Amino acid sequence: MKDSDKETEDKNIVKRREQLYRLMISQLFYDGHQQLAVQLAAIVQADPPCPPSDRLLHVVSIGLQHEPERHKKEPTPGLNPIQEILVGPGLDLEYETDVDITAPEPALYETVYVTSHKGACRTGAFSLDGQLIATGSSDASIKILDVDRMLAKSLSDAMESTTDSQGHPVIRTLYDHLEEVTALDFHPREPILASGSKDATIKVFDFSKASVKKAYKTITDSHGIKCISFHPTGDFLLVGTTHSVIRLYDFNTTQCYVCCVPCHQHSSTVTCVKYTQGGKYFASCSKDGSIKLWDGVSNRCVNTFYKAHDGAEVCSVTFTRNGKYLLSSGKDSLVKLWELTTSRCLIAYTGAGTTGKQEHRTQAVFNHTEDFVLFPDEATTSLCAWNARNASRKQLLSLGHNGPVRQIVHSPHSAAFLTCSDDYRARFWFKRLQTH
Repeated sequence: MKDSDKETEDKNIVKRREQLYRLMISQLFYDGHQQLAVQLAAIVQADPPCPPSDRLLHVVSIGLQHEPERHKKEPTPGLNPIQEILVGPGLDLEYETDVDITAPEPALYETVYVTSHKGACRTGAFSLDGQLIATGSSDASIKILDVDRMLAKSLSDAMESTTDSQGHPVIRTLYDHLEEVTALDFHPREPILASGSKDATIKVFDFSKASVKKAYKTITDSHGIKCISFHPTGDFLLVGTTHSVIRLYDFNTTQCYVCCVPCHQHSSTVTCVKYTQGGKYFASCSKDGSIKLWDGVSNRCVNTFYKAHDGAEVCSVTFTRNGKYLLSSGKDSLVKLWELTTSRCLIAYTGAGTTGKQEHRTQAVFNHTEDFVLFPDEATTSLCAWNARNASRKQLLSLGHNGPVRQIVHSPHSAAFLTCSDDYRARFWFKRLQTH
């Protein structure tokens, strides 16, 4: 778009917005809300004054009938048609006003399985199909667990059954790092798990082999690994380290690429990297307090939100499925929802972190339907949850850990999440369907 065209378009938007406010003022007068109408007229400096009219109501009625297809979207990877229906269209604040939430509230989830490491449990991940989870620990070990087996075990324990036909939930235990495991991600298409560690290596395991203990591929970096994210094709791996420059590894050749524009980079440790569902963009956040949005093809930074959490370290970023919004959390104990087209913070989810600042890094995540936002509060070791659309606080859930939760991950399409804690344990939470 040419600069002159963009200028015209911007002017048109401003004009339309003025028109919208005038219609709102007229409608308020028409409906008898004089005080509100006068206040809004003063705020937007409506001139000339607006007469009472219910034109807005008619415009909205016609608009709703002819609204474009609201949820034309790419199918979500890893989902069958039934799961697509259960997961729903996800968060879209452009059109939604009143949405019936069918997903269970996070406070209703229960622990159905606990696995223990010999050191603090620091990281976890779900596979794309939601069938497996992985946990990583400061004891340098990794476990892969089968979700169905965990559920079956919890049922058989509840029924005090002695038969264990399902087998043990821990299907693989992997040892190949020398130091704490800090990051895990499942390959989107193959039975492969990538792990990052403080020992500055990324290990790649083929867990289809029952006897696997060691990685079949090692990528050695110059700095300790903090976070990793597979490209949706599985051909590339984004890596954030204690260094400020983001690495992009070709997964097949292990060739490393970095953005060649120094001013595009962060100025401190990269704490989280995440791709959009289609891989067109990725986001990163850092100890430097900023969030950056990157072009997934050219590997260049296209937007920076400086002091995204008032200068506090930004701990996590995650995109909505439609790629329109970005959810972030910071050490200020706030969770924020950013609209990417306007670079605005649309919603701040408040009330977590009664002590103010988080001591440790943690994450904010959506549930599988994007109806709720989840964030583990460090001071109380409980789960804060909000309605994603209006930020209303939901009931707290005690997480039952004896130490801070260092990672929370939600299943991509089931009412299930994983919490990893410094108390050496990872808890698998699940909401069972009520049976009558």
